[in-house]
Amino acid sequence: MSGAKHTILLVTPPYHSGIPEIAGRWLPLGLVYLAGAARQAGVGAEIYDAMATGDGHAEIRRRIGASAPRYVATGAMTATAAEAIAVLRTAKELDPACVTILGGGHASFMYREILAAEPAVDFVVLGEGEQTLTHLLQTLEQGEDPAGVPGIAWHDGGAVRENTRRPLIDDLDALLPAWDLVEWPLYSYFIIPDSRFAAISTSRGCSHQGDFCCQEQFWQGSWRGRDPQKVAREVAELHRRHGVNVFLVTDEHPARDAARWERFLDLMIEQALPVHLIMEARAEDVIRDRDIFWKYAKAGVAHVMLGVESAQQQMLARLGQVTAPDATGEALAIIRDHGIVSEASFFVGFPDETPESMQATLKEAQRCNPDNANFLPLTPWPYGSMYRELAQLIRETDFSRYNFVDPVLAPKTMSLKELQRGINDCYRRFYMAKMLEVMTMKDTFRRGYLVRATKLIMGSSFVIGKLNPWGSAK
Repeated sequence: MSGAKHTILLVTPPYHSGIPEIAGRWLPLGLVYLAGAARQAGVGAEIYDAMATGDGHAEIRRRIGASAPRYVATGAMTATAAEAIAVLRTAKELDPACVTILGGGHASFMYREILAAEPAVDFVVLGEGEQTLTHLLQTLEQGEDPAGVPGIAWHDGGAVRENTRRPLIDDLDALLPAWDLVEWPLYSYFIIPDSRFAAISTSRGCSHQGDFCCQEQFWQGSWRGRDPQKVAREVAELHRRHGVNVFLVTDEHPARDAARWERFLDLMIEQALPVHLIMEARAEDVIRDRDIFWKYAKAGVAHVMLGVESAQQQMLARLGQVTAPDATGEALAIIRDHGIVSEASFFVGFPDETPESMQATLKEAQRCNPDNANFLPLTPWPYGSMYRELAQLIRETDFSRYNFVDPVLAPKTMSLKELQRGINDCYRRFYMAKMLEVMTMKDTFRRGYLVRATKLIMGSSFVIGKLNPWGSAK
């Protein structure tokens, strides 16, 4: 229709690794923020969470065809990159004039390779996306040259062109998430009955250097916190308007600023909302907050995830992940003492890994005794220095397997198949040993939470297929 407002369709790629789906359906917070950014450019926005709906590429094709958007955008982690590009390829097949936009961490680092190989991708947003998307859409709507838009890489004729980088956003509270576009009945945290599940961001950034995760590089070594009063108000509004009662805090380091974080906890306590918070924390922050950790529990924090550990502390130090001796065990004890569910992740699959060192990591996990433990295969990102350094040990080049579930790097004395068997054995032995402890817990919330989580895991066809047969990996 002539004169109608153009629309951007924001799509999650239909990628499933099998593990996150066991616990719930996860709201794509990034798309909620980007939809608000598109509106600021005068463009209509739709969010299509194909991952949560379980739709495949045939359904995505039908949805794009029905929406007939002027723009289609999606984001890519390394594991989801191929599926994300396939979505944009579909958009181009349906309408060659459709403008396709790719963002996310993987695309931000691998934009040259992506643009050189894939004509279906028109623009890559580099780094933080909201202001760049607004500017890009305004520019395209006005028929102006995208060469003047900082923060993008793009196809300029037959060449790949990178514009100047855009500074990070000064005021995160100025962003306008499009909560009204969320299809709320999709999102539930299965471990808590009758839940409606959202994600919130209280800060952005990571200032911890290391070769492993590249978050510090993505955020340019910065950390920026939101106003705790505005975050608490957002939680209250989502609970009141949409019935949200479980919130995932997506921050890499939410408690970095101790005073700010305590203020947020105090505000949540004042509001006295019947909500649960799931968050990541660093062991040193938990120990720092030992005397006020009761505020975490009273504010609604129900589940705390601690960062990575291993019996191989020397390698973790190089990755920038090492903590003080026994800090993890001390932090887990504090969390446990306050009736909060604890989770810790342990890396395996280092170049010098052996069956004996994997058993040492298992024993470390059992000694620390989190409620939940993850045994994650070391996964070098293709844009990081570790990928080049360990290239001779990488046996899997299909990026869709770079998901912390499938091993991709074989230690010097082990095959991928042997590593997978070792990982399976760590999980089996850890959780078999936890069963009696869980069933005899006096804390009814933790016991119920963990029993429901165990039932979901044991009822998962993915988990059953992963563990049986034991030698399913290459």
